[in-house]
Amino acid sequence: MKKYIYILFILSTVGLTAQTALYNKGNIRIHENGNLGFHTHFINESPFDENKGLTGFYGPQQLVVSGTVVPLFFDTEIAVDNGLVLELGMGNANNTNFILGDIITARNLSHIYYNFLENGFYTGEGDFTKINGHTALTNQQNFIFPIGDSEQLRPLIINSQNINLFAQCAYFLENPNSPVSIPESFNTDQLDRDLEFVSGLEFWRLEGNVPATISLNWNERSDMAALTDDATRIVPVGWSKTENQWVNLGAGANLGTLEQGFVTSEAIIPDNYEIITLGVSKIPLEPLDTGLLSLENYFVSPNGDGINDSFFIPELLESPNNLVQIYDRYGLKVFEKSNYTDEFTGISNVDNFVITREDGLPVGVYFYIIYAADLDLNYQGFLYLAK
Repeated sequence: MKKYIYILFILSTVGLTAQTALYNKGNIRIHENGNLGFHTHFINESPFDENKGLTGFYGPQQLVVSGTVVPLFFDTEIAVDNGLVLELGMGNANNTNFILGDIITARNLSHIYYNFLENGFYTGEGDFTKINGHTALTNQQNFIFPIGDSEQLRPLIINSQNINLFAQCAYFLENPNSPVSIPESFNTDQLDRDLEFVSGLEFWRLEGNVPATISLNWNERSDMAALTDDATRIVPVGWSKTENQWVNLGAGANLGTLEQGFVTSEAIIPDNYEIITLGVSKIPLEPLDTGLLSLENYFVSPNGDGINDSFFIPELLESPNNLVQIYDRYGLKVFEKSNYTDEFTGISNVDNFVITREDGLPVGVYFYIIYAADLDLNYQGFLYLAK
């Protein structure tokens, strides 16, 4: 039996750059296996929420979604050269496929966001295919917010102890001392006694009331070398609402160099902090400062030519009792194995909805952490994954 899309709408000319827009004031429903493509602006004034199939936004010009009733889609595809601007929120219940262009929301309007509903996920995220503004999750526990600014993807990873009924996040390439998008300011000289410096270049705003650990990444633009010459001292920090100062949130993994890396926090309640960013502690972050050795950088190209097809560490021949963990550049764990020999060939063995295991991990730089139990030593380093 064929599936059809039944649409009742008014197509009219509106004052959005003098272009036509799809104006929904009736009933639109996309049935299973149905497809609806927007090549123009969309104004939604009526419920549009019991959808299956695919909704796509396409075209060389910037498109705008506005109206008074938030539309909820099943699968969504974004291929808009100059971005899809949300003047009204939007929800997605299954896959959001980023092909070209950002989803853009105003940072000074936190009530407008792209919402990943229960079971919602995404593919294709990158520096020019992400949420440039506010995004949220509903009824999910662990998530990687695909957020950033107009130039870079700067995700925040949240691993919650329970299901979040709602959580929201945005990234700001702004000075916390004098933000442009929010009225508050957060003096980077007001520090708890175990902090030495706080970044004045960027911050994240995370809302949620479930205890969770968070992971942040830094890169060359973060300019951590201006704050410290020791990457092990980089920690996540938050502006405490009760103490009105920056406090150290670090208690988890810290991995990388001054040019790039990531840190993971202790378990926190996000709503206790106005904003979160990167800082420098007065002492190196435990536990990776003890017995830590740096190995050489490795090149892995699992193409079947017999050369560097797997990740092999000669030092582990002396310690068969070991634990190997591999993370991507944003701090997402992609591989973990005890008693490792040479099993990593570019395929993730960690449950994560963002990764398509069959296709393998993306080409790029990864971090590894090794605990060699027989030697009682920790190692860290980089590997470059090619195809």
